[in-house]
Amino acid sequence: MSTIVVSHAYNSDERSVWYPYLRNQLQPLGHAVDIPNLPDAHAPELEQWQTAFAERALAAPAEETVLVGHSIGAVNVLRFLEKYDAGRGGAFVGVVLVAAPAHEVGYEVLAEFFGKPFNWDAIRRSAQRFHVLAAADDPVLIPDPFGHVASLVTNLGATATITPAGGHFGAAPDDHIDLPEAVRIVLDTLGTR
Repeated sequence: MSTIVVSHAYNSDERSVWYPYLRNQLQPLGHAVDIPNLPDAHAPELEQWQTAFAERALAAPAEETVLVGHSIGAVNVLRFLEKYDAGRGGAFVGVVLVAAPAHEVGYEVLAEFFGKPFNWDAIRRSAQRFHVLAAADDPVLIPDPFGHVASLVTNLGATATITPAGGHFGAAPDDHIDLPEAVRIVLDTLGTR
């Protein structure tokens, strides 16, 4: 059994957007899906999010775990991986970054997450594979969603899936949507279908 740990987006929780869909699709296949409600989701602080996410991400062996991040939650995953010691804990099976910003996108409340450049070398060592899922019409990844994807692909050696539509894959917490692409990517990352 594998574990999938999800770092949710700004102003969200485990019941938001496509997270219940992901859980409902993967749990019947024998995978544990952990979506911790990170503290103060409406005013996230990097250290608090890091601590809460790390506790859950480190609960299962890395070689059996896929980390998934959505929006600022994807940045939270990247910041976690910068500090993670893959030499001691082993590399995670994979990382799936959904609607992930590669740099600041103009939300002052999230500026702390982009306060320093990413340590791409440390992040790459922390997982066996990386995948980016984005939509060409994402209104958050401004001015160019393709620029964010290109940066992540280049710096992480990631594979990318770009859908023609989908926006930010849930713009508000109550936007309950199905995201079969995320399920497929997680299963591909695990080497199962």
